[in-house]
Amino acid sequence: MKITRQKHAKKHLGFFRNNFGVREPYQILLDGTFCQAALRGRIQLRDQLPRYLMGETQLCTTRCVLKELETLGQELYGAKLIAQKCQVRNCPHFKSPVSGSECLLSMVGEENPHHYFVATQDQNLSVKVKKTPGIPLMFIIQNTIVLDRPSPRTVAFVKAVEAGQLVSVHEKQSIKQLKEEQGLVRNPELRRRRKKKKVGGPNPLSCLKKKKKAQDTKSPASEKKRKRKRIRNRSARKVSPVPAEQQGAEG
Repeated sequence: MKITRQKHAKKHLGFFRNNFGVREPYQILLDGTFCQAALRGRIQLRDQLPRYLMGETQLCTTRCVLKELETLGQELYGAKLIAQKCQVRNCPHFKSPVSGSECLLSMVGEENPHHYFVATQDQNLSVKVKKTPGIPLMFIIQNTIVLDRPSPRTVAFVKAVEAGQLVSVHEKQSIKQLKEEQGLVRNPELRRRRKKKKVGGPNPLSCLKKKKKAQDTKSPASEKKRKRKRIRNRSARKVSPVPAEQQGAEG
């Protein structure tokens, strides 16, 4: 039975590897329900997952999942301890946490660019995950880990890509990489560096010396001197000395 499960897992992994670019280390997002099922089945996730997937794995979770397990109380304390040992990936709900299922859906998005696996026992979450192509789904049944077969939506997407109707995310990334290597597409980081303005010197017009304004008002000292000269000239004109010839004539 174990060999059959591993054959199925190898087949499903090959499908996701060839069509969606899934690579090792396999990043597995765990929610609280999966951790609780592993605790009840006494499953050592760190040991059994790499053997089952025949490759290196990384157990991941989010802050929202941890917060949800804290609020659920003492019954899920063991599941919280398992989740705390996983790598905590940054989610966009830092200020306002959401439910674990909603957070995991936001992590995979519409195209699952980081190639996450989703490990859950939540049926509602599983149905929503299957609607997005290219997301490997895992669950625990009868105390054994199972990698689910590709969903019908995923199979239909791959067929559309093969027929030339769609382009997969993996193909988009490879095409972009080839264009960058051939120089057909410039690296966006170089564009940003080029767009940055160099720090120049000060404005040369601001360095010019300011012209001194013409002094319209004259100094009070010079005004006084001029007034005194005018008064002296006027007094000299009024009191003028009588010539000597006129004085003799009068005598």
